[in-house]
Amino acid sequence: MIIYENVTKKYNDVTVVDNLNLTINEGEFVVFIGPSGCGKTTSLKMINRLIKMNSGSIYLDGKNINEMDAVEMRRNIGYVIQQIALFPNMTIGENISVVPKLLKWSKEKRNRRAKELLEMVGMPYRENINKYPNELSGGQQQRIGVLRALAAEPPVILMDEPFGALDPMTRENLQDELKVLQKKLKKTIIFVTHDMDEAVKLADKIVFMKDGRILQAASPEEMLRNPADPMIANFMGKLSYTVSGDDLTCKDVMKRRVLTVSEEKKMLESVELMKQRELDSAVVIGEEDNKYRGVVTIEKLAKEGKPGQSIKHLVDPKVPSVRTSTNAKEAFELLIASKYNYIVVLNRDSTVAGIITRTSMTKALASVIWGGEES
Repeated sequence: MIIYENVTKKYNDVTVVDNLNLTINEGEFVVFIGPSGCGKTTSLKMINRLIKMNSGSIYLDGKNINEMDAVEMRRNIGYVIQQIALFPNMTIGENISVVPKLLKWSKEKRNRRAKELLEMVGMPYRENINKYPNELSGGQQQRIGVLRALAAEPPVILMDEPFGALDPMTRENLQDELKVLQKKLKKTIIFVTHDMDEAVKLADKIVFMKDGRILQAASPEEMLRNPADPMIANFMGKLSYTVSGDDLTCKDVMKRRVLTVSEEKKMLESVELMKQRELDSAVVIGEEDNKYRGVVTIEKLAKEGKPGQSIKHLVDPKVPSVRTSTNAKEAFELLIASKYNYIVVLNRDSTVAGIITRTSMTKALASVIWGGEES
């Protein structure tokens, strides 16, 4: 359990965190969110004393953190940041084992733990253990960052916008994996984000901050239905609209960052782009007009593609598309009825605006908005 009691942090005359009081229960996934400068990252970093408070107390399992040895305490708190910060001269196995080695775990125990963690996130041990960070994609590197934080089995994990720099598909996959890991390992996770979609998907409790104070601390369901302040309602945007979902359009729920490739793009180039983004497909657009042509999959490229040839003849034009103004509920029904993992959202001129996926986040948001009557 983590307890903030009257915690204040100032820089000169500027109060960044103002008399913060909050209890985080053991095994709880808590997300700090709010506008830039609201104090969310400072509140996170005060837990492991990377930032020192001016007044008040923080208790970790009943112990005042200011009375604990800082080095020893940090070895029992996992920490993940957006910049990943893997050691480039260390192998993946060595990166994962940094803290266990400091804790004097045996080599056998460290290797066993690294194997267990890698397999949890679908990265085969033999294939990855001796690689270096520059041999991995951005998403894989971030997975290793998360595993390194989990390696010594700390009860508390601090995560400061860990997925903020990743493309939408990779980000969604890592969110899914993190939620599964948290449920399996029952860790207490404190997570900072500026993305309300991410907060709703991951949190057991969302803590919304402004000017160093908590405006509301509640479950995603409660905050969506009863935002305590107009700023929270505004931050949530369409997420907090009516239960019927009639107000939502595809523009409100789509993912805007999409991998698009020209129909004239060569086969190997297209494969490399998908590999870098850890995707199994790409949205194809016209070379001259940038209009939507269809979707190409890595499976199709592997079976029928030839190096040096364009992907034009391998495009599947049947992947459903909708307009930005299409009612979101209609789009979800179309997606669920189709065999595809996503549908493409188009602007009025048929250029690509985004995609709507059939991931667990989409289902979760649909459940929040419309209830459990449809699936």
